[in-house]
Amino acid sequence: MSSIVLNLMEMGFSKEKAELAVSRCESNNIEALMDWILSHEEELEAVGSVPPVTTQAGNLSEENDSNNPAVEGSDKATSEELIAKSIKCNDCGKLFQTEDEVQFHAVKTGHANFSESTEEKKPMTEEEKREQLAKIEAKLRQRRLDREAREKLEELEREKNRIKSGKELLEAKKKYEEQEMKKILDQRKREKEEERLARQRVKDQIEQDKLARRAKFSGKPEETQSIKPVSVPASNPRPASNYSEVRLQIRLTDGSSLTQTFQAKEPLSAVRLYIEMNRNDTEGPFNLMTTFPKKIFSADDYEKPLDTLGLAPSAVLIVSKAL
Repeated sequence: MSSIVLNLMEMGFSKEKAELAVSRCESNNIEALMDWILSHEEELEAVGSVPPVTTQAGNLSEENDSNNPAVEGSDKATSEELIAKSIKCNDCGKLFQTEDEVQFHAVKTGHANFSESTEEKKPMTEEEKREQLAKIEAKLRQRRLDREAREKLEELEREKNRIKSGKELLEAKKKYEEQEMKKILDQRKREKEEERLARQRVKDQIEQDKLARRAKFSGKPEETQSIKPVSVPASNPRPASNYSEVRLQIRLTDGSSLTQTFQAKEPLSAVRLYIEMNRNDTEGPFNLMTTFPKKIFSADDYEKPLDTLGLAPSAVLIVSKAL
């Protein structure tokens, strides 16, 4: 019988329960074994204690010792005094019966001074066993309560972190959407303004042509027909000295678009290289052009900076297939 089973039996558990706990847990930790027994009380209700069985060999040896006339009383006393009946801890004075108990005590307390002793470790009384069992049960119960409380606190903290992360994510997403919407509105506003100015220039040109034709058919010299062009604020080129970056929206041939920010002093060839590396519509040569006013960039324009081409601070470029 192992020392762990003996220790459990001294605590008040039956041999069957102790052996079942050791086989199920596969551990020599006395607290873990008692925790398992206490948590499986219903399963162990049917397990009864079995009275110890005395072997015939033990009885025969006892009878032989009692009937042997060669054994003297003084010799028995001398041999009993010389036989080590326990192991004593020199640091605290406790007695132990097995090496496992000594190792457990050394690990638990840090004591290292042990010696053999002729003193016999007295078994625990029933009252001491019940008291020790009650202490262990209270300790295990308190550990379970502490563990449950700690798990609840950890779960509450995790829930708080999830809520906080969710709020931060929603705020960041909302802020990003607001910024993108503002950029889209500003872009549309600029495009509408450029379109309005382009239509105004066309109307002014038509009006000038009408005045010129009227003067021609009326027979009056053209000098008398003072045609004063309507001053329309030019939309391009924009003053580029105030901008260090250019944000371009590039519309591809399949209707999709790319948006990228470039340095104002980068040449238009950098934009062309970016399109070649990131386009996913079609392959092949292409041209770049603007909408209002409509302009197709030539080969010389690709070496000019973006700000001098009137693309700062933002503009729309259209990719068209080269003919």
